[in-house]
Amino acid sequence: MKILLTNDDGVISQGIQIISRMLADKGWLAAVVAPDRERSGMGHAITVDRPVRVRPLDPGMFSAGVSAYACDGTPTDCVTIGLEMLFPSADCVVSGINQGPNMSDDVTYSGTVCAAMEGVILKRPAVAVSLCSKPGDSFKHNMTAALSAMAVLEHVEKNPLPPGALLNVNVPNELIKNIKGFKLTQRGKREYIDKITCMKDPHGNDSYWVVGQISDEHQEGTDVTAVNEGYVSVTPISMDMTDYGLLVEMRSDSLDKKLDKSLNIA
Repeated sequence: MKILLTNDDGVISQGIQIISRMLADKGWLAAVVAPDRERSGMGHAITVDRPVRVRPLDPGMFSAGVSAYACDGTPTDCVTIGLEMLFPSADCVVSGINQGPNMSDDVTYSGTVCAAMEGVILKRPAVAVSLCSKPGDSFKHNMTAALSAMAVLEHVEKNPLPPGALLNVNVPNELIKNIKGFKLTQRGKREYIDKITCMKDPHGNDSYWVVGQISDEHQEGTDVTAVNEGYVSVTPISMDMTDYGLLVEMRSDSLDKKLDKSLNIA
């Protein structure tokens, strides 16, 4: 495989540095195109209000012979420019290793997962990898996440993903010897308690801090539960977000015809 590697934590993040070495040792790493700074929480944003600039990094920052670039745009910009302009020969996208979890409803906010989504949109298989560390953790076991990711990628190499799908991998922040195994999971449910905190700026105007306390539903078979129990979670995500069950129901109810009548359309 020729892999385009990206992330949303920035090109100098420990996670991307570690997995890049493993991919290079395997002969899989084609290039690195990653944000020049922290871009977490960007979701699937693209930059449309200014030009996006990309600069090559000094040789040696990544493995020898690997081209690496820092991009001043979003993670999605990195993948688009990487696959469309810089390295169109890349046939797979890996996004990560993110420093923090990307599970349940957070996948819609995640720059890491959405960078992988962009790879799928551009007709490449993609894998997003996140280490489920917390800000207060004394050590981040990126090596565990990298080894887990390599195992998943070896499977993907032999068993290509279907078009329109990606794998979202979340790894407990533990030594590899403490990992209980892999679990195939579905996306869980997450809420944030007290999500908005209102503060006053120096001029006395209201400002808002968007954060909150995480409240997860621990249901069997979900990514959140698997990681909480010490397993690596592997969740297949489809880019086709159509609710086919509801579509069938609406068609059987002739909703389109009813809406026509509301506008007096014959």
